[in-house]
Amino acid sequence: MKTDWDTIIIGAGAAGLFCAPFAAGTGKSTLVIDHAAKPGEKIRISGGGRCNFTNMHSEPANFTGQNPHFHKSALARFTQWDFIELIDHAEIAWHEKTLGQLFCDGKSTQIIDLLVRNLKEAGAELRLSTSIESLDQKGDHFAVKTTAGPLTCRNLVLATGGKSIPKMGATGFAYDIARQFGHEVIEPRPALVPLTFPEGRFAALSGVSLPVRVWTDRARFDEATLFTHRGLSGPAILQISSFWREGEPIHIDLTGGRDLFTTLRDQRQAEGRRQISTELARHLPARLVEFLTTDWAERFDLTARLADQSDTALRTLTDQLSNWTLTPSGSEGYRTAEVTLGGIATNGIDSKSMMSITVPGLYFIGECVDVTGWLGGFNFQWAWSSAHAAGRHIAET
Repeated sequence: MKTDWDTIIIGAGAAGLFCAPFAAGTGKSTLVIDHAAKPGEKIRISGGGRCNFTNMHSEPANFTGQNPHFHKSALARFTQWDFIELIDHAEIAWHEKTLGQLFCDGKSTQIIDLLVRNLKEAGAELRLSTSIESLDQKGDHFAVKTTAGPLTCRNLVLATGGKSIPKMGATGFAYDIARQFGHEVIEPRPALVPLTFPEGRFAALSGVSLPVRVWTDRARFDEATLFTHRGLSGPAILQISSFWREGEPIHIDLTGGRDLFTTLRDQRQAEGRRQISTELARHLPARLVEFLTTDWAERFDLTARLADQSDTALRTLTDQLSNWTLTPSGSEGYRTAEVTLGGIATNGIDSKSMMSITVPGLYFIGECVDVTGWLGGFNFQWAWSSAHAAGRHIAET
């Protein structure tokens, strides 16, 4: 069994699999290692099994990290259009859902099969069910001790992802290795994750969904939210979770940007005998109105007649509906988080090559880096773009 390689890529997820063909493209021996029994498990479960592989509107503004400029180079040199071209060439049918999100018509395993096929056609090798026991640098080589025996390489690529979805084997391995080689790690935290509230807070609303605007001091999103037994979920909440911090409030506009003040005022003239709650139920889910009738009872009597409400009273109510301020108790954590926020600090990584500035031959790509995309295919695009940057640099040096 071959033990000395030009490049070893640790992690057979989206970034690792995609990097391999580029790294091996000029005949350099390349090995991808993963402790899992199958490659691309996060790809397999993503997008409900259809893989939201990129977003048509992907641009630097859709990504966050301590350095807001770091990701621009990689994203510019391998764009969503480049990946779409690759998918089209492989004759994988796809479709666009909301907000530019692209999914396979068939199963997400089509993406995995394509990545593995390209890897093998480029001459790279894939070894699964192989764990890393230790890593060291020996001169201009890296010594990689695995459960299948010792290996050496000139280029070492860390593509092991973050801590999200630990049941699939996710760990903080990349962070540990980064620290070992002197790199700073921005404290990781769950991202794109449902937010929790004190037990039973929204139990009566479990399953209710509606389009809203959600914001914090850092960001704002207009998408759907979903009430659950544990708290709040849905695209808008997953998005804002990347910008929310413990102890801070979130703000929800239940009107979805509609002018309910004018609507209620007009109905006061036309249907004054109606209860406020009856009119609100024409614009909001009935169960939500029923919940608010009780939850806001000390401040608003939603059972009162419209005719009895002044303009000031209606304005106060609609202002509350358009800025419902809530403070989550926490999040559901890595168990359900789609990605990990934070990670290996980009101030120690070259943005064009994804190589360590202080350790030549050491590369970091994908989710383990402090670059996190919005919900909707952006994190896969970062995987493709960062992997391409590292792979091309390896091939050209």
